[in-house]
Amino acid sequence: MTLSWMAWTLPTALFFLTILTLLIAMSVWEYFSPGGSPRVGLLRFETTRGDRLFISLLGAAFIHLAWLGLVGPSLWWALGISVIYAIGVFRYV
Repeated sequence: MTLSWMAWTLPTALFFLTILTLLIAMSVWEYFSPGGSPRVGLLRFETTRGDRLFISLLGAAFIHLAWLGLVGPSLWWALGISVIYAIGVFRYV
């Protein structure tokens, strides 16, 4: 089976490897500290670590799409904004 239909470029491979690394890291974290440390944050509903990771990834996707639509194809600043956003989500949500 060839994967030529997917256009595997280095950025595409890095993207999927990053998602895989995040999921593995969260699984290891959950194994050593079960329960996900649920808490009520800024959004006023209970979230766990997995919920906060999902919110971070979803927000990063929207940040990158907005950046592509409004600014252009250079995504380094969008990546920086997404990292700052993820830190804020894990800290305050």
